[in-house]
Amino acid sequence: MAILMVSIRVWVLAVAVTYVSVLCSNLGKADEAVPQTGGAGHDPSQIVSEALLCFNNNYIYSNCEESYRLTESGNLNVPPQNTDEYCGGSCLIETNLVLNCIDNIFAHFVFYNKATIQDVGDTVKSACGNGPERGNFNVAEHIQTEKSNAYKAINHILYGLGLMIVGLGLLP
Repeated sequence: MAILMVSIRVWVLAVAVTYVSVLCSNLGKADEAVPQTGGAGHDPSQIVSEALLCFNNNYIYSNCEESYRLTESGNLNVPPQNTDEYCGGSCLIETNLVLNCIDNIFAHFVFYNKATIQDVGDTVKSACGNGPERGNFNVAEHIQTEKSNAYKAINHILYGLGLMIVGLGLLP
């Protein structure tokens, strides 16, 4: 029985040490999940100005009716009854070109309504899809809130401390 207890203690201690080792190897990597953009040495206002030029580029927006175009505010003013015209015509293609243009210049671009490029893209995709959201071009309903990863770091630290305490308690 004593050998079994020592064996369990060793395994718990090994798990605790392994967990703490993995935890320590991930410290300082908080933003690795977020793609980094270039632009070092460029004036931030110039980058934003270049991104805003995508909205007025006559080579991108050439056939889509102006009232249906994506605006700098992040809105798409497409009436539900005109969904087929928007999604089946050049507006869908040109809106995606504008989103790609902005993304290529400034990946973390945020519209005036706090929508991201992905929020607008998701809105267009669902509004032109065949699901229940078809015809709903309200970008505000698709805005994803910014999520903090701080709680994940705290949880890792607390789990590591807990395992170390358990491991110390199991030592002979």
